[in-house]
Amino acid sequence: MRIIAGRHRGRPLHTPRGRDTRPTPDRVRESLFAMLDGLDALAGARVLDLFAGSGSLGLEALSRGAAHVTFVDQGSGPQAAIGRSIADLDEGARTRVRGSRALPAVQRLHEDREAFDLVFADPPYPMGEDELAQLLEAVAGLLEDLSALLIVERSVRSPQPRLPQSLEVYRERTYGETRMWILQLVDPAA
Repeated sequence: MRIIAGRHRGRPLHTPRGRDTRPTPDRVRESLFAMLDGLDALAGARVLDLFAGSGSLGLEALSRGAAHVTFVDQGSGPQAAIGRSIADLDEGARTRVRGSRALPAVQRLHEDREAFDLVFADPPYPMGEDELAQLLEAVAGLLEDLSALLIVERSVRSPQPRLPQSLEVYRERTYGETRMWILQLVDPAA
C-alpha cells in the first residue's frame, strides 16, 4: 500500500497484521480523492479518519494538502501501523492518533469543541445499522459547516445508512465491492 498523489506520492504505508482491517484499495482511493480534489475539499482541511485501520485515507488527505488529521482506531495493531507511517512521513506535527472505539472518541471530540472539514468513516462491514446511525448522528455534530463532507464506506450489499435529520446524501459512488456515501449537513435555509 502506498500514497497515490501529492507531497508524499509513492511513499509506502505500513499496514496492520492480520485480517481485522480492510484497507481501501488503491483504485478506490484514487477515484475518491480525484472527486475530493475536484470539490476543493482537501486544501487546508481538518480531517477525522474513523476506523482508520492503516490510516491510508487520512494520510492520503494529508499528502494532498489537508492541514491536520486525527486518526481513531481501537486496535493496537492499526495504531502502531499508523504511528510508523506518520514517523516515516515526518508528519507528527500535523497528526494525532487516538486509541478508542469510534463513538466514545467522537463524543470526546465534541466535548473538546473540535470541528472537521472532512470525515472518513470506514466501519467494519458487520457493524449494525442502529450502531452506524447513532455514530452518524454524533459525527454530524463535528462537521465544521455546510461545506464539510462525511464519507461513509460500506459493502455494496449494505443498505444506505439511516441518516439523522441533520445529514443528507450529496453523492453516492460504487467502486466494485465498495459503496461510498458522501454526506453533508442539511442547509436549514433550503
